[in-house]
Amino acid sequence: MKVLYFHQHFSSPDGSTGIRSYSMSRCLIERGHKVTLICGSYLGSDTGLVGPFKNGQRRGIVDDIDVIELELAYANADELLKRAMTFLRYVLGGLKLVFTEKYDLVFATTTPLTVGIPGIVARWLRSKPFIFEVRDLWPELPRAMGVITNPFILGLMSILEWASYHSAHRIIALSPGIAEGIKKKGVASDKISLIPNGCDLDIFNTEVKAWRPSMISDTDLLVLFAGTHGIANGLDSVLDAASELRSRGRNEIKFLFLGQGKLKQTLIDRAIREDLYNVIFHEPVNKRRLAGLMASTDVGLQILADIPVFYYGTSPNKFFDYISAGVPVLNNYPGWLAELINDNGCGFSVSPKDPVIFADVLEKAAGNRQDLKVKGAKARALAIEKFDRKMLASRWAENLEVVYREKVDN
Repeated sequence: MKVLYFHQHFSSPDGSTGIRSYSMSRCLIERGHKVTLICGSYLGSDTGLVGPFKNGQRRGIVDDIDVIELELAYANADELLKRAMTFLRYVLGGLKLVFTEKYDLVFATTTPLTVGIPGIVARWLRSKPFIFEVRDLWPELPRAMGVITNPFILGLMSILEWASYHSAHRIIALSPGIAEGIKKKGVASDKISLIPNGCDLDIFNTEVKAWRPSMISDTDLLVLFAGTHGIANGLDSVLDAASELRSRGRNEIKFLFLGQGKLKQTLIDRAIREDLYNVIFHEPVNKRRLAGLMASTDVGLQILADIPVFYYGTSPNKFFDYISAGVPVLNNYPGWLAELINDNGCGFSVSPKDPVIFADVLEKAAGNRQDLKVKGAKARALAIEKFDRKMLASRWAENLEVVYREKVDN
C-alpha cells in the first residue's frame, strides 16, 4: 500500500514540534508500506530536507519517508490573513499532487481544517480511500476562543468540516471530546477510532544527559512549560502564580518557558515589567535536547485557557512528553487529562483562575521532593501502560490497512 499523507506542519525528531506524523509514517514503512508525505515549512519543525526549493518545492527521502516540502513558510505568530493564505496555497499544491502522484490511499491530519480538501477530492474524483485525522474541533475551537467571529467564514468552515467527515471512509480522533464532536455531526461511531497522542519512550529515557539553563541551579525547583506561547495557552495564569511565589520569597521555584508563539514577547514584557526574576524564557529545542531538559525537570505544566471546548477536545503533545520523561504534571483545567492525572496519581490538578492555589501546590511540591519522585514514577508507568507511541501507531496503521483492504475487496 502506498499512502499519500497530508500534514502541513510535519517535523522529524530534529525539530522542536510534535512528531506524531513522523512516527506514524515510520510505523507504516516498518509494516511494508510506502509513504509520500506532503508538508509546508513550519517554524520550529525540521522536515529533514536541505537544499534549495525548485518550482516551489523540494523532495527527498527522510528515514525512508518520501517527503515533499512545499515552499510555504508558516508560524503561529503570523497574522490571521497570512495564515489563511498559507493554508490555501498548501491546498492548491496538495491538489496538484492528488492528480499527479501514484498512491492507493489518502491520509490527512489537521490542523488546519483545509487539509481535508485534497482528501475529499481524492475520494470523489479519483475514487481513493480517504482517512481523516482530527486533532482539534473546527470551527468550534476558534469560535469559542473568539479568534474567528465572522459568521460567513464560520459557516464555510462548518461546511468543510461536514464534507471532510462525511467524505472520509474512517476518522481518527485524538481525544474523547473530539470523537463525541464528530458523532454529533452525524458520523457513525463505528467509523471513528480514538487514538490519542503518544509517548516517545525511546527518546525520553533514563540514558539521556540531563541539563538545565545556567540561570536555574541544581537545587531550584524547575517548573517547565514546553509548548506554544499563544492565545489558547492562557500563560498569564503561570505568571500570576510566579508573581504570587515571588511575593512569598520562594525564589528557589523557577519557571522555565520553552517555545515560541504569538504572545511570547508580550509575556516577556510582563515578566520584565513586574520584575519576575523567577521566570526564564528559552528558545525551542529539538526532541532529543528536550528529553535531557525534562530529565532535570521537577514539574511539567499543562496549561490552557479556561475554555470548555478544551476540557475534552485536545490531545496536547506536551502532556505526553512530560509523562514519557517521568515528570509529574500540574494541570490547570478540568477534563480528561485532569481525570487521568487524578486517577493515576501522577501530578496535580488546580482550578483555572486561582494563582494562590497554583502557588500553594508548587510550594508544597518544593518541600516534598520525594513525593514528586513518586508521582513521576507513576507518570512514566502511565506512559508505558496506555500511551506507548509504538502501540498506538500500530493501532493507527491497522485502521489504514482495514480501509485499504475493504476498498480492494470491493
